[in-house]
Amino acid sequence: MIPLEEAIGYTFSDPSLLTRALTRSAYAREAGLPNSRHMDAFAVLGDAAIELAVIEEVIAAGEFDKGVITNIKVNAVNMLRLRMAAESLDLALYVRWGKGEKTQGIWTSGRVLAECYEALIGALYLDSGINDVKKVLYASGILSNKKD
Repeated sequence: MIPLEEAIGYTFSDPSLLTRALTRSAYAREAGLPNSRHMDAFAVLGDAAIELAVIEEVIAAGEFDKGVITNIKVNAVNMLRLRMAAESLDLALYVRWGKGEKTQGIWTSGRVLAECYEALIGALYLDSGINDVKKVLYASGILSNKKD
């Protein structure tokens, strides 16, 4: 996992969080792992953490109009941008895929790779909190210094 940690510029205090974030439910089922060991819940948390980070930064930049904030958030947090962030990290190389997923190359689906990125961010949020999430989102281009 160290190359991925180097790529995001963050070392996990609890490596088991990273392992879980990179474990697909299909892999977990095939390996006989409990539901508490796959990424699905982390993807939901990561989605929320990304939205929170974007909204906090937009407000910190001086925007207070609900409609404008919502538009910026929607543009910043979309499947294409999340997939591009995942691809820039070669995230598919680190994910523990189920056998059928490997055969099908399921990571070529935009949503699947975006969910993997969300799970990574969810694990990061649990390990360290929103400030380190923001650092990774800035480095990946999800957050920027301008309004998207």
